[in-house]
Amino acid sequence: MRVLAERLSRMADLCVGVIHHPQSNLSDFYRELGDIFALPIRVSNRWGGFKALRARWLDHLASCSRRSVILIDEAQEMSPGVLNELRLLASARFDSQSLLCVVLAGDARLLDKLRREELIPLGSRIRTRLAAETATRDELLACLDHLLTSAGNAGLMTRELKQTLVDHAAGNYRVIITMAGELLMSAAQREITTLDEKLYLQVFARPDTPTTRRAANRG
Repeated sequence: MRVLAERLSRMADLCVGVIHHPQSNLSDFYRELGDIFALPIRVSNRWGGFKALRARWLDHLASCSRRSVILIDEAQEMSPGVLNELRLLASARFDSQSLLCVVLAGDARLLDKLRREELIPLGSRIRTRLAAETATRDELLACLDHLLTSAGNAGLMTRELKQTLVDHAAGNYRVIITMAGELLMSAAQREITTLDEKLYLQVFARPDTPTTRRAANRG
């Protein structure tokens, strides 16, 4: 979503809005849309807000032949009522004209929610779906190399440590970045200039508790 937002922001005459509070009720959702598109939305007159938003999107579409874009992260938190309202807001001429481009991003709960009976009309209108699967080893390594190079120290980690991090990341970018961050903080405290497997064992090895010591003695 960050990459998409950055690339869309470079396009001239394109209006891009981001919903920051997807769990809003319907009134607050209208307030947020009004804030994004600089419209004075009165919650007591939702019909007026409905018309004003659609008029703004139609004017934008007529002026530059590009639909306004709304990005919604954590969309699984949105209520069915808000999702259906967004569907009605974003289409005109008996559903033959799309006024708004909406990008929904969420976890597996979003897919489950879209299968609910009241949201089937919305799900059937989603033109493109991208289900992100578990990252491969090569993808995780490429991500780690990119982050290290971008930070200005491509040789900060040994090759063996990178492989170890990938092995323990369970295909999750967030996990590998979190582990790498903990290693970096520990290395800074110890004034270590190269991160290796020895540091990994020191940081992530299980503590030597009495229980583990007794088990080792029995062994």
